[in-house]
Amino acid sequence: MERPDADRPKADGVFVTTHWSIVVRARDGGGPEAEAAMERLCRAYWYPLYVFVRRKGHNHEDACDLTQAFFAKFLEKNYLRSVEARLGKFRTFLLTSLTHFLANEWDRAETKRRGGGCEIFSLDESGANERYQLELADTATPELLFEQRWARTVLGLALDRLAAEMNEERFGVLKDFLLEDKGALSYGAAAARLGLTEAAVTSAIHRMRGRFRALMHEEIAHTVESPAEVGSEIRHLLTMLSS
Repeated sequence: MERPDADRPKADGVFVTTHWSIVVRARDGGGPEAEAAMERLCRAYWYPLYVFVRRKGHNHEDACDLTQAFFAKFLEKNYLRSVEARLGKFRTFLLTSLTHFLANEWDRAETKRRGGGCEIFSLDESGANERYQLELADTATPELLFEQRWARTVLGLALDRLAAEMNEERFGVLKDFLLEDKGALSYGAAAARLGLTEAAVTSAIHRMRGRFRALMHEEIAHTVESPAEVGSEIRHLLTMLSS
């Protein structure tokens, strides 16, 4: 995969609306903007948490209850105050919070009272089980598996945004060229399918890759507190994608 450009100049104010920085800045006062930002982040990254809980030895039903109960306590007790939020990266904070919750807060009866019978977010729990069944049976630690699924989640969010911006047929034909130098089709075959010249397809792929890098950068930026952390997060993401 072509490496996102972690060192390109950032536009002034690019972090003003970053979700994680909004949450951290507002942790003492809360407010609808911070709540919306936190919900957006939790919705996006709940599956890596579910995978972490499954790898800790819980079955599908218990993992769903635990994840919902975690979100309930996360919002009810405001973990931004009870767990140190200034850890820089949302993924680090989230995993630290969940580990703390599993170690100190879990009780089956409490799950039913706090979250087991009350959906905090509407999650595709049956889909989560199907996805988990497709996971490779390897020896990865729960922490490593969380990091890997976090990386795939970021990748998926950027791909979804790119697909929404592009013509559906063009994206379907050219998407494989994003991650590999060669797709399932040759440039010539892709051009014939789209009714374009090969030069036009080459140019379209170049533009698409540039936009994809920008979207990846934006998604990463939403999960860190400062611009200085983006480059290292992108490098970490690429390492997790290749592991």
